[in-house]
Amino acid sequence: MERRLIITFIVWVAMVAGLTVAVSPVQAAGGEGKLVYVIPVENEVERGLEAFLKRTTQEAAENSADHIIFEIDTPGGRVDAAGQIAELLQDLDIPTTAFITNEALSAGSYIALNTDNIYMKPHATMGASGVINSDGTAADKKAQSAWISAMKSAASSKDRDPLYAEAMANPSIDLPEYGAPEGEFLTLDPTTAVEVGYAEAIVNHRTGLLAELNLDNAEIIETNPTLAEGIARFLTNPVVVPILLSLASIGLIVELYSPGFGIPGSVGLLSLILFFYGHIVAGLAGYEAIILLVLGIIMIIAEIFVPGGILGILGTGAVVAALFMSSADMGHMAMSIGIAVLSSIIVSVLLFKTIGLEKGFFKNIILKDATTTEQGYVSSVSRLDLIGLEGRSVTMLRPSGTAVFGDERLDVVTEGAFVEKDTPVKVVKTEGSRIVVRQINNQHKQEEV
Repeated sequence: MERRLIITFIVWVAMVAGLTVAVSPVQAAGGEGKLVYVIPVENEVERGLEAFLKRTTQEAAENSADHIIFEIDTPGGRVDAAGQIAELLQDLDIPTTAFITNEALSAGSYIALNTDNIYMKPHATMGASGVINSDGTAADKKAQSAWISAMKSAASSKDRDPLYAEAMANPSIDLPEYGAPEGEFLTLDPTTAVEVGYAEAIVNHRTGLLAELNLDNAEIIETNPTLAEGIARFLTNPVVVPILLSLASIGLIVELYSPGFGIPGSVGLLSLILFFYGHIVAGLAGYEAIILLVLGIIMIIAEIFVPGGILGILGTGAVVAALFMSSADMGHMAMSIGIAVLSSIIVSVLLFKTIGLEKGFFKNIILKDATTTEQGYVSSVSRLDLIGLEGRSVTMLRPSGTAVFGDERLDVVTEGAFVEKDTPVKVVKTEGSRIVVRQINNQHKQEEV
């Protein structure tokens, strides 16, 4: 009996050992039972992309993902958004890999440098990371210095030589052997990236990448932006923001010249709604900004019925404050508002010259009635009957004073000459209530001469 138990025990141990030897290498080599998230980093880097990456990386963490692959194809974008994304990547406890499928330029290269591994397709590039302003000019020295430091720190945090990260953002670094002489930003091709230790290998497709990572048998979960996130990414684009604000302001201006509430007002209101919708979804605007916007609009409308101007000023200030509260870049928002205001002024001038103020909302608040002579209204009685009458000054005329004509005492004025009291005068002109006289003696002398 004991012998049989010993034999059975040995058989079970052998079976367990055999299964361990057979199964364990497959799991380690092929990644069976592991979960990999594939997250695209495409198009321009902006705050909408940040919101998308925040959601998907959080989802990967909640599902205990074993690896996250970021498939990067971006020309770059906003520095502030890239900084937030980099912080997000640095805080991840999950191994990360950047797979550059086409290009990772500017902010895109910074994102790649904050991942644990970098792989590139044969035609991919990374680098050219100089920081520029929204108008295309070079940023000031302070911003450039901060960006260069961020690039170097990102490289150092993943044990990469910071020299090449600095050369991507600093044209004064001289690396002619890598196609970046002094005065040019460094851009790495796949071969050079592998040579300097920035890329682990060159792979043709995702399958090859998974094999390189020993994850070819892992479960793959592909993520994509939701419809709301896709719309938000478009609406928060730095180019789209001034367009939306311009459409909102122009729509309001045109609506004032239109009867009722029609298409222009609807377009303006929709543009404003889209602006705040995109910024809320992207996590840039909170409900406090919406409340401030609604209060501002209410005060502007109330200004129409309550004269004084204070409500209008406060309402306009509230709307502008709501816009600034919804922006991560105050400078860009100021520029966008400036463009919208300039567009509104130009449209207002054109409408005023072509339409005037006789249509739309203005016709209800502008007084058009007039008191005309045809209706029996006169500003003063014109004394044309006095012309030619002679009288005498009862006061000195210098040049105004009083004269009497028959039994009528009138206020008169000379043509500029001084006239003594009790001097004969003659009415030569009347202009409304103004009666112009001339000394009679002077007139006779002029005629004799």
